Amino acid sequence: MSRLNRQIFLIMIITVTFPLLIISAVLYFNSVHALKTEYESSSQLILTNLSFNIDQYLQSIEKGTITALMDDELQLALERWPNTSLENEEELRLRYETEIESFVGTIEVSIKNVDSVQIYVGDRVFYSASFNRSDYNIGDFTQEEWYRRTIEAGGRVVLFGTHKPFHRVNALDSVISIARVINKAGTKKALSVILIDIRLDSLREILSKSETTNRSFIILDEQHELIYASDAAMDEQSIQAITAKLAQQQLKANDTGHFYVNIDQVKSYVNYVDSSYSGWKVIQYIPVNEMIKYARNIQGTIFALALMSFITALLFFIILHKRVTKPIIRLSQQVKQVGLGNFNIKLDSSRNDEFGVLHRGISKMITDLKQHIERLSDAKVQQRMTQYGALKSQINPHFLANTLETIQMKVIINGDRQTSEMVGKLGQLFRTFIPSGKDTQTLLDELKQLRLYIQIQQFRFADKISYEEDLAVGSEQAVILHFILQPIVENAIVHGLEPQLEPGQVTIRTLITQKHLYIYVEDSGIGMDEAQLEQLRSRLDKPVDLIEEEHIGIKNVHDRIRYYYGEPYGITIDSEKHKGTTITISLPYIVEED
Repeated sequence: MSRLNRQIFLIMIITVTFPLLIISAVLYFNSVHALKTEYESSSQLILTNLSFNIDQYLQSIEKGTITALMDDELQLALERWPNTSLENEEELRLRYETEIESFVGTIEVSIKNVDSVQIYVGDRVFYSASFNRSDYNIGDFTQEEWYRRTIEAGGRVVLFGTHKPFHRVNALDSVISIARVINKAGTKKALSVILIDIRLDSLREILSKSETTNRSFIILDEQHELIYASDAAMDEQSIQAITAKLAQQQLKANDTGHFYVNIDQVKSYVNYVDSSYSGWKVIQYIPVNEMIKYARNIQGTIFALALMSFITALLFFIILHKRVTKPIIRLSQQVKQVGLGNFNIKLDSSRNDEFGVLHRGISKMITDLKQHIERLSDAKVQQRMTQYGALKSQINPHFLANTLETIQMKVIINGDRQTSEMVGKLGQLFRTFIPSGKDTQTLLDELKQLRLYIQIQQFRFADKISYEEDLAVGSEQAVILHFILQPIVENAIVHGLEPQLEPGQVTIRTLITQKHLYIYVEDSGIGMDEAQLEQLRSRLDKPVDLIEEEHIGIKNVHDRIRYYYGEPYGITIDSEKHKGTTITISLPYIVEED
């Protein structure tokens, strides 16, 4: 029954849990693939739009600087201010200075998120009016790297990534800068250099439309120097990992692309777009786990369902064991005890379901069976006693008829002393048949009766019959059933010795082994062939009323022994044609106590 429980449990696991796990795996992998594909497509579109917006913003700044090329008054001021003497033309110098500072203020107002605007003319720097000039330390700016790069660009816009303002003292916030040379209109003559510092808020505002807690952005310049990072805590090692991958991608001359790399020791998806205007790389990255978190949610849900189905199967298994299997196992054990003969088993159950009905039904069946067996046992005892009495009584008339026939023959032939002696022996023998109230006697007493019978037969057949005893030590005191040897010896004489012409012998031998007593009745008569022997053996197990009178004596003795001592005991027959027959009587070895 426990195997049945396990089978039901396994069936539930196989039919419910396993399919859910398989579905979970298939859905998970399909969802991961779909999410990755969708994310890659959408991310590339978003990134392209962001790069375009950044370029638009930078171009708007560049357009603001072009005003300086188109404003004649500003061109004149930039060209003449360095050459105007402060002593001779103070009014004119002030007018040029005012024109330059007005232009600086206009740039600051017209462009969003401008941190500061500086115009370098000759050896002087003009600042936005809103800044305190004492915060700046100019020095020889013409020798600075940024200035030389701008001059070398010859009028083209030069972009500088995230840095501290070049001349501002103790600056805290970083900026990005755009610088260019302002040439004289129609020529390549440099009049001044304009430097516009832009707060990082400008890039942050553009990227904020796509920045979430899950995705982050990096902007690198053409030399892969960092311009902006939305995650200020991003370590240098992660940036190097990205730039190394970008270097591999550049070998393929791709303006856009994507790859996977570990960022902060987390596998991440990275895609990038190269700006055609600024040459910057706008890079977006997100942990792979965040990309596929919805797939993981689906997988987790199905795993939860699978776990619930497993727990349900386990609970069902426990309930089945407690409510069904365990009572059935207990009931089967009790029924097995009943089968072994223990009818004192109590089958009680307080349940009102089918199991309760089953317990009460089997309990009533056991009670009825016990009563039936008791009645049957009583009837069997009565039947055996009746059969035993009938078998015992069947022997005496048969023997008496044969004996009287012998006496009759002797009286006719001889008639005196010998006949008288024979009749006396017969009287002694009859007296041994008188019931004593006991079914058993010692082997010695049984042999005394047998010897009287043999003497009578020797009167009848003279020297044709001889008799011997070969008894094991201690066997004479063994207790055996009354009157079991004489019928067998009689059968040996009548069917074994009497039909042959030459003299024959009957021998009684005994053997004691452990708890058994074996009595062997051997004759040297005509014996039986195999067919006759098998036929006689089979008759021993047939009912009494089916046995012909020829072998009734052996059958009676066999049944009496079986009735009295049980199935393991009785008679076995061995015989060989023309050599004789041996009847073996198997009895329990019981010694009469004094």
